[in-house]
Amino acid sequence: MSHIKDLEGYKKLKEPDKRKKAENWRIAIGLQQVDGLTPSKYLIELAKENIEGRISIDEATKQATKYYKKNPPKTTEEKNKQEADEVSARITKLLSNNAFVFSPAELISIHKFLFKGILSSKTAGKIRKFNISKSEPILNGDTVIYGNADNIKETLDYDFAQEKEFGFKGLTKRERVEHIAKFMSGIWQIHPFTEGNTRTTATFIIKYLRMLGFRANNEFFEKNALYLRNALVRANYSKFEESIKKTMEYLHNFFWNMLLGEENTLDNRDMQITRKTPRKRPENAQKILDALEDNPFSSRQELAKTLGMTEDRVKWNLNKLRKEGRIKRIGPDKGGHWEVIDEGKK
Repeated sequence: MSHIKDLEGYKKLKEPDKRKKAENWRIAIGLQQVDGLTPSKYLIELAKENIEGRISIDEATKQATKYYKKNPPKTTEEKNKQEADEVSARITKLLSNNAFVFSPAELISIHKFLFKGILSSKTAGKIRKFNISKSEPILNGDTVIYGNADNIKETLDYDFAQEKEFGFKGLTKRERVEHIAKFMSGIWQIHPFTEGNTRTTATFIIKYLRMLGFRANNEFFEKNALYLRNALVRANYSKFEESIKKTMEYLHNFFWNMLLGEENTLDNRDMQITRKTPRKRPENAQKILDALEDNPFSSRQELAKTLGMTEDRVKWNLNKLRKEGRIKRIGPDKGGHWEVIDEGKK
């Protein structure tokens, strides 16, 4: 995220207004990571203009939209830049405004504001009407089971009602933080929209945290947005036949660092699901194994003739099988024989 570094200098400013503006911009730009998007240099210049007070956030948002009306994107890369620029500006505008209502309608309103004119009119600010799956690299291409499209609204209403009734009184700060993480995880798993769920949910949660009075180190949204998304994936993914269970561990690490000042390692590689796939033996090697099982006394010359290979190819495969522990030589080269070792007994 090289463009965030362009705004790093504003952290040291004494003027709190400029520092706050810069923080909001860095959060907004950092959140584009979740969809692999990077804003353009043009947007960075707009951000600086706003931070310095030369233009308002409303003007910055309008200029970003106006720029792409004059310069319609032609390639996929240009379209991605447009989305990153306009959504970054809009997130910044939302974070600059303290107005907030804790409700599903607010969540939907945020999505509409962020993606109007970017996603189709049938998608922006609209609850999805079909079930979805998404290939996740962290899951080796598998998907989380998202909320059923038939009852998204009811599920959202229920989760928000439960949250409104929840009492933080008597809880330790750590328990409060864990509760917020759980609430965010649940809303994200519902996945109310076709696209843009993580950026929408993250923006909502930031404003919710501010409403609750949490003092967050927002650098974690800036620099670890992809980690946050992957942590949400792991919090909602299970595969019982492979003994993989849902885990809040990684999401807790993110929130503990951000809200409690802990220093847990945030590394995407720790969340990667690894699966052992059956090792496929090369065709020639398997032919040799089958031949040796039929006749352990076969010589290289006999194997070459029987299998239609060169002697060099047979020799190479025998050496490889030997190193792998799949065969061993019993007795001398002349007069001895091969023993094929059962993989299950290795």
